[in-house]
Amino acid sequence: MLRNFYTDVMQIPWRKPGKYTYLKPDQNLTEAKFSELKNKLDRLKFNRPRLAEEVKKYASDGDFSENATYQIAKGKLRGMNQRILEIEDHLKRAIIIKPNKNSGLVQLGSSVTIATASQEKTYLILGSSETNPQAGVISHNSPIGSALMGRKIHDKIKIKLANREVEYKIVKIEYK
Repeated sequence: MLRNFYTDVMQIPWRKPGKYTYLKPDQNLTEAKFSELKNKLDRLKFNRPRLAEEVKKYASDGDFSENATYQIAKGKLRGMNQRILEIEDHLKRAIIIKPNKNSGLVQLGSSVTIATASQEKTYLILGSSETNPQAGVISHNSPIGSALMGRKIHDKIKIKLANREVEYKIVKIEYK
C-alpha cells in the first residue's frame, strides 16, 4: 500500500482562531475612503489576468510537488483573489458618512474640540477603518469617540484611563 506523504506523514499546522479573526470591517466610510478602496479593487482586477497567466506558465514546467515557482505564483494569485473578495464585500456593505449638519450633536463625520483644565484637543470621528490617532482621527468605537457620540456643545464627559479618570468638556462641533 502506498502512503501519501502529505496526509500520512506530514502534519499540517493548525492554529486556533483568535478573538478578532472573523470580524467584518467597519461599514462606515467617507467618500474618499470608498473611492480609494474602489481604485484598489480596480488595480487588483487589472493585475489578476497577468498573475493567472504566470501561474499557467509555471504549471507547464512539469511536476507540481517540486515546482516552487508555481507554488509561489499560485499562492500570490490565491491571496489576490481573497483580497478582491474582501474589498468587494466591504464596498457592498459600505455606508457613506453624511452627517446631519443641523442636529447640533456629535456624530460620524463630526470634528469635535474638547477641553480639559489644561489643554484643548480636536478629533475627527470616523469609522474604524479610517482611524489615525496621531492625526486626530478617531473611531466612533474608541473610548473617547463612543463617549462623545450623541453629545452636544457644553456637555461634559468622563473617560476612565488606566490609572485615572479625565473629564472633558465639548467646546465646538463642526461637520465635514
